[in-house]
Amino acid sequence: MLSKLIITAAIALSSFITIAKPIAIDENNISPLLNGHEIPNISLQTVEGEDVNLKELVSHKNTVLFFYRGGWCPFCNVQMGQLQAIESKLLAMNIQLVGISPDSPEKLKASITKNKLNYLLLSDEKMQAAQSFGLAFYTSDKVTKMYQAKLGVSNTLFNLPTGEARLVLPVPAIYMSDKTGLIQFMYANPNYKVRPAPELILSAARLLK
Repeated sequence: MLSKLIITAAIALSSFITIAKPIAIDENNISPLLNGHEIPNISLQTVEGEDVNLKELVSHKNTVLFFYRGGWCPFCNVQMGQLQAIESKLLAMNIQLVGISPDSPEKLKASITKNKLNYLLLSDEKMQAAQSFGLAFYTSDKVTKMYQAKLGVSNTLFNLPTGEARLVLPVPAIYMSDKTGLIQFMYANPNYKVRPAPELILSAARLLK
């Protein structure tokens, strides 16, 4: 009986640790979820401001999740357009496409209109998804101020352990999961200018079971 309690407690603690991953000091020190890990049980918001449980969402279909920095990022906009171009092929494989970013629901609406998107975008304003996937990192003071001044980024700032307020972003990433929530493919690159080619995404998607 005691051993069962210890195992149960360990599983619960493991789930908590996954969700509570600390924000990395920079983009080169993230610790992303890998193949074989499970999609975290977290809540995000739709463009209408309604809550969506990510674990429940992926239980309906095999899923391609992509994390992007926001609608203000030109590289992200290019990627969103590329994914829109292959969405019909993913749907033909019964795979849903979902984008996650720190953008507010209102900003997501603007991205959908600007890029003429059909797929689902979810808001991660509190960075719970980015943290639970191990993708969240503090930008430098210089980058924080530059993005605010030149790109109009108005995301909520997070305090470093030392107290300074910084912008927190997700490292752009692609995750693919089956309906059990098991991650079967992942790609994360600290260099935000490098995104996986649509052909690579389709090739990996074809292997989803």
